[in-house]
Amino acid sequence: MIREPAEVSVEPDGRVELPLGLLAEAGLNVGDDLLAFSDGDGRIVLRRASDAIDDLLNHGTL
Repeated sequence: MIREPAEVSVEPDGRVELPLGLLAEAGLNVGDDLLAFSDGDGRIVLRRASDAIDDLLNHGTL
């Protein structure tokens, strides 16, 4: 399956809007709690909060 990237912009207030289709493709639903963090190499990671906490507790990393 070929996925098309979505181009987004950082607004002057720092807000970034992601297309719902992109979130759905990632298996995220409206109302899901997410954890956002920098991967340190120019990437921003969004993870379900429950998955991130589980990884942190079981593996010591996000």
